[in-house]
Amino acid sequence: MESSLPKGHYLMCFRRSLLLVLVCVAVLVCTDQDYYSLLGVSKEASSREIRQAFKKLALKLHPDKNQNDPNAHDNFLKINRAYEVLKDEDLRKKYDKYGEKGLEDQQQGGRYESWHFYRYDFGIYDDDPEIITLDRGEFDAAVNSGELWFVNFYSPRCSHCHDLAPTWREFAKEMDGVIRIGAVNCGDNRMLCRIKGINSYPSLYVFKTGMQPVKYYGDRSKESLKNFAMQYVTSTVTELWAGNFVNAIETSFASGLGWLITFCAERGDCLSYQTRLKLAGMLEGLVNVGWTDCGTQGELCDNLDISSSTTAYFPPGATINNKEKGGVLFLNSLDAREIYQEVMKHLPDFEIISATSLEDHLAHHRWLLFFQFGENDKSSVQEFKKLKFLLKDEHIQVGKFDCLSSPTICNKLYVYQPSLAVFKGKGIEDYEIHHGKKILYDIVAFAKESVNSHVITLGPQNFPGKEKEPWLVDFFAPWCPPCRALLPELRKASKHLYGQLKFGTLDCTVHEGLCNMHNIRAYPTTVVFNQSDIHEYEGHHSAEQILEFIEDLRNPSVISLTPETFVELVERRKREEVWMVDFYAPWCGPCQALMPEWKKMARMLNGLINVGSVDCQKFYSFCHQESVRGYPEIRLFPQKSSTAHQYYSYNGWHRDSYSLRGWALGYLPQVAVDLTPQSFTEKVLNGKDHWVIDFYAPWCGPCQNFAPEFEILARTIKGKVKAGKVDCQAYGQTCQSADIRAYPTVKFYPYQGTKKNVLGEYIDSRDAKGIADILNEKLEAIQSKGKRKKSRNK
Repeated sequence: MESSLPKGHYLMCFRRSLLLVLVCVAVLVCTDQDYYSLLGVSKEASSREIRQAFKKLALKLHPDKNQNDPNAHDNFLKINRAYEVLKDEDLRKKYDKYGEKGLEDQQQGGRYESWHFYRYDFGIYDDDPEIITLDRGEFDAAVNSGELWFVNFYSPRCSHCHDLAPTWREFAKEMDGVIRIGAVNCGDNRMLCRIKGINSYPSLYVFKTGMQPVKYYGDRSKESLKNFAMQYVTSTVTELWAGNFVNAIETSFASGLGWLITFCAERGDCLSYQTRLKLAGMLEGLVNVGWTDCGTQGELCDNLDISSSTTAYFPPGATINNKEKGGVLFLNSLDAREIYQEVMKHLPDFEIISATSLEDHLAHHRWLLFFQFGENDKSSVQEFKKLKFLLKDEHIQVGKFDCLSSPTICNKLYVYQPSLAVFKGKGIEDYEIHHGKKILYDIVAFAKESVNSHVITLGPQNFPGKEKEPWLVDFFAPWCPPCRALLPELRKASKHLYGQLKFGTLDCTVHEGLCNMHNIRAYPTTVVFNQSDIHEYEGHHSAEQILEFIEDLRNPSVISLTPETFVELVERRKREEVWMVDFYAPWCGPCQALMPEWKKMARMLNGLINVGSVDCQKFYSFCHQESVRGYPEIRLFPQKSSTAHQYYSYNGWHRDSYSLRGWALGYLPQVAVDLTPQSFTEKVLNGKDHWVIDFYAPWCGPCQNFAPEFEILARTIKGKVKAGKVDCQAYGQTCQSADIRAYPTVKFYPYQGTKKNVLGEYIDSRDAKGIADILNEKLEAIQSKGKRKKSRNK
């Protein structure tokens, strides 16, 4: 039977439960309507599109604007709830997979802001095409793409952020093409801003690959922002004169880079220095930028028939004597953006690879290939011509392949529409299709990540069967934002597990039959196939948690129990064994949140307490028989004795690994010895054993947190070092004599043949493993010293 509780404890639990019910009633928002339909967005909607849709509805349905509608509050709660779920990557995945049932522990949506907030403070930059709003999932890929970024970290509640907004928009328009201008809403991306050390708003930072982020401290005028940003444009503008002009034009054929040259004459307007520098940044790696002063280089300008200021593009191999034949392009605009667009049109397109040479190309080099359907396919963007330069350091070549020229090849690669893919230099089968945004920085990030990772695109022909090697397969849909956010994390994880686990992705919109065969009902669904064993990943979308999941599969810390194994291992456990069991349901939100913490706790309790779990969806009758009424239900089955209860239920507020571990250790027999002043003197100072002592105070919070850690230490070093505890509140004189000035303090008292010093040796660690390692090193040193002494005596 369950342990009995005193009346007062039952009353406290009742009050706590009542409070929880009241809180849940206050914030619970139920709706039978699909969240996507409520906001009027499709399932593939981006975070930006969801924000824009919610803002539009918020301004229309807000109770402040519908004061005569008695249902206005409830209607607004519904759309607010939908927004809170769909904007969060993890909650959105749970909702897509389990519906509202999977969100029972996440009852957001009960509070909302005033109409004024949604009108003026919400989504400041969502309607500005020149400003890229970055979320947590895409931030690192963007700023590491090789392009120069200037990012505004802001909070929608910050008045200074709103003061800066008009200037930031003007600045973004002027710098478009030279520098990527970004914005991060720290209200929606608190974790990202915390990781980046953002503690005030607005915070403006320049990011560039290979360079530490640089914070801007100047005044917030457009000119000051522009001058600061242009410092980091590393491109140069070369001054040309008669002596080096001809050589520059003639050698451009060998380098493959043409020249954009501004000729400044007395007549007409000449491009300013700032405009020339901007063009150098916009065309970096594609075109050399220079200028010539016709006032001092009159003969050169006369030979070129230039009598007024102008700008000309000389493509590689251009001839000076016959400008028309050489394809020289004269540009009369003074606008950097217009000149840039005209030059980009005249740059050569990517190499088109034929069907006969494709396999040979892919066998020897890394390639980023654009798959098009017909030569007039408009899927290419002029800006993509920068890809060759941005991917040069990764030795990735860029080309095109026309699927109409060889449909068989594209069908074999599961390419049925214009798309792009990275081939990793190991043949036609080792490739990955891009499913992200069709914008430059996202493609660059994908290409760099993909060639250095070990994730490949799967289909019926290469889907893992009953192979010896284990596979991790991600079943996904390209329209699903959480799916796209997971892909970079899979690439990171694959690098750590190369040679141990293969990684592949399967597009369920293309291979619907294969996904149905594996009963895939939501995206992304990540599964590990290990011959006949199948394990579904339920954690957060991070490489670290994926690696933890794989490690747990190799060395399971939690035993999956069936009704039969529960009886055999738990009910019939040995007298000294202790078990903790989690009764859960896969669809239950709190259960999903507990899972990674439960596994972490199990690893921390390894060797002390056995940890298991029971799937109550699979074994419903058994859980009902065991009187499991809610999920998750955590029970501890203690060591068997004539007076021991069958189990204890965990009723704590916190379900993190440390809280659960501390609770569980309280049911184990204590190994560390409680010492009095007399026993401290007799056993520790005068005894012939090594001792490690925890000096603590009962009222001290850190001491209470450290107590389970010290108990684990006591069990770890049992047989080599004895562990003791001294209560400094009860025995202040003893602690004062040991020079204890803070709690908790850990000291080591080694026995080396004589009475020990009361001051002992201070241990600067609060981690059981760390302290154990320090003690083992000290013991080895004592043994070595003893051996040397014996050797000298001989």
